[in-house]
Amino acid sequence: MNGPGDERTLVLRLPTLPQWPARADDPLDELAGRMADVCGAAVHPDEIAAVLESEGLTQEQITTRYARRDLFAVAEELYARVPRSFPDPGPVSDPWRASSRQCLVRGMLFGLPGLAYLLGSGLLPGRVTGLVASALVAWAWNQALAHRAYVRLATGGRRAAARCLLFGAPAGVTAAAAAALAVSGTGAVAALAAGEALYLAAATVLLVLGREQHLLIALVPTAAGAVCIPLWRPGPALVVGLLLATVALAALSAAGGIVRSLRTASLSAPGTARLTASVPYGLFGLAAGALTLLAPAAGRSAAVVLTLSMGVAEWLLYRYRSLALTALRHSRTPRGFRLRAAGVLALCLTAYLAVLAAPALVTGIPPLPLLALGAALWVALLLQAAGIAWPSAVACLAAAAAETALSGADHRGPALLSPAAAELVACGCAAAVLLAVACTRMGRTTAHR
Repeated sequence: MNGPGDERTLVLRLPTLPQWPARADDPLDELAGRMADVCGAAVHPDEIAAVLESEGLTQEQITTRYARRDLFAVAEELYARVPRSFPDPGPVSDPWRASSRQCLVRGMLFGLPGLAYLLGSGLLPGRVTGLVASALVAWAWNQALAHRAYVRLATGGRRAAARCLLFGAPAGVTAAAAAALAVSGTGAVAALAAGEALYLAAATVLLVLGREQHLLIALVPTAAGAVCIPLWRPGPALVVGLLLATVALAALSAAGGIVRSLRTASLSAPGTARLTASVPYGLFGLAAGALTLLAPAAGRSAAVVLTLSMGVAEWLLYRYRSLALTALRHSRTPRGFRLRAAGVLALCLTAYLAVLAAPALVTGIPPLPLLALGAALWVALLLQAAGIAWPSAVACLAAAAAETALSGADHRGPALLSPAAAELVACGCAAAVLLAVACTRMGRTTAHR
């Protein structure tokens, strides 16, 4: 048997660390009291160790004054002594604070173009299929173009966004005008469709570049003509002149915005998203246009109500993101945050549906189909604002296809449901699916970075 001094057993014997006797007046108590906020909010002793090191606590102080082995031993003991407490953070700036004035202006920009259809209704023949086809193509193209331009704006600055719009906007006008020609041929409808496509492209440019006031000014001639209708009906020549003035002002303002932006300096960016990333946004624009224009139960009044509500819808989207950040700061567990986020979603969606319900009850529009359509579109917009684009596109496209099939609007068979019931079923199912996606995806903290 080897003796205690045998060198052959030296490698098997671990050194014994010195043990300091406990002291009645332990100076670590004073340190724990002084660092109570840091220690209570820490989720790991290493956080406390980092703070102690940053404050200049030396190894000599640790072994002499506090009689501990090293910095980590001090941190672990402080972590064990101070109970966990997570104080509410102080007031911080809200990046999602919405300007009521800006949302009002954008709501007017969404609603005022409808006056052009009211003003030019006397110029239209009975069938306006070409005008609808042009609008659907333009909405789909401009939704995708706007997403692409916003991405370029964030990564490359105004110059990069302007280059994207310079090539994308004319292509969208050409595609929309070609769709109208293919459906209705030449004539008044094709001319109005071309003007509509040009205006929508110009509006997209101005909105992306932040020139809302210029677009509002461009709408003044059309709005002035529509206001005169109850008292005096303008003649066809004047109507055409007013519509052309709006289109020309919008196009010139858009061209000026692109030229000015092209003169700005470019940002050095590592890259940008692929073109395919904008596809779901375009598909959602197509689906939203189809649900709004082609819904048999909606009609003109419902389309007007939806259009006029877009300003409130945008404001509520900002409110949701703001309230969700507040919920994130006050939640202590992932489950608690999911519940708070779901409550905020329910609150904002209910507020938007209340805005839709009031004019629907006054005008006699069937409220339930309109509310189902509004819920689906608002939740889809919320998901898109968070970068979750494909669920919105797929659900809304499926709703449009299902509504067309159930109501017999495709003329391939008898109608299975009345137009109102078909709209309620299709949009209600889409809204339910999108709500489930929103509660799941927006209930993650990473969705609110």
